[in-house]
Amino acid sequence: MKKKLVDVYPYVRGRDGKISFLLLKRSVDVIYANQWRMIGGKVQDGETYWQAGLREMKEETGSDPITFWTIPLVNTFYEHQTDTIHQIPAFAAELSQDHNILLNKEHQNYKWLPKKEVKNYLSWPQQIRLISSVDEIVTEGRILEKWLIDLPQ
Repeated sequence: MKKKLVDVYPYVRGRDGKISFLLLKRSVDVIYANQWRMIGGKVQDGETYWQAGLREMKEETGSDPITFWTIPLVNTFYEHQTDTIHQIPAFAAELSQDHNILLNKEHQNYKWLPKKEVKNYLSWPQQIRLISSVDEIVTEGRILEKWLIDLPQ
């Protein structure tokens, strides 16, 4: 059975209105060891993609978003080891300025970076593209109502 994956791109709006993105550095003993990445994971049985995104966000950072929305693009890549083309739904998660990041064992560090610095840390071009799109959508105030996901209380 094909694994179902999900990506989440957390961000915070600064007091100056500029956006910073959360990147997490993977631990040494996990897949993608020592790489800087956004939040990602597998969808569990009985979960929707967006529910998996919220769960992964909580597990990897200890944080709940104040706004959670579907990015109108997907992360697509080919994995030669399994001869699989992955199309991964992506979500954006706005965190409050007073949030507190609590890393799980999968990560050893984190950074908040503006869009222009993200490319110095991420290796995957699709992730850089998605962050650039989120930055543009948020900065220009173009989040469509239909993209917003009602958060559970």
